[in-house]
Amino acid sequence: MLARGVRAPSFTLPDIDTAAPVSDPWRAASGPTVLVFFKATCPVCQMAAPKVAALAESGATVVAIGEDPHPTLIAYRDRWRQAVPTLSEPAPYRVSAAYGLVSVPSLVVVDAEGTVVDSVIGWDRDEWNRVALAAGGRPVSAAGDGLPAYRPG
Repeated sequence: MLARGVRAPSFTLPDIDTAAPVSDPWRAASGPTVLVFFKATCPVCQMAAPKVAALAESGATVVAIGEDPHPTLIAYRDRWRQAVPTLSEPAPYRVSAAYGLVSVPSLVVVDAEGTVVDSVIGWDRDEWNRVALAAGGRPVSAAGDGLPAYRPG
């Protein structure tokens, strides 16, 4: 995973709804952008999907990057209620590799200048809540909401 303070690798990926190319989504944001990397077949990603949507609903700018083709990602979004802007990155996962991903889900927070300011690997309630607050949102998970405190990706 990329270290804090490094320049986020530039990328262009298609939006799953419009097929329009999206380049460096943090450039259009006024504050930090949370990039959420996931795969449709990942059980931890499926478990955390509603919290990705909650992150966006709480005020954070969120862009999901799915390691799957468009139709798979549309079905995933609809099934797991991950209603956020989503980009498709099918194999060989060049963007994921450029960001140093070791597993999914992974969060990478990029500021408006294109600098990585934070990251989280897997599901970790405390870390996801910290990212949500730092990105201008509210906490997304609390004890008793049905999710474990931690699950590696």
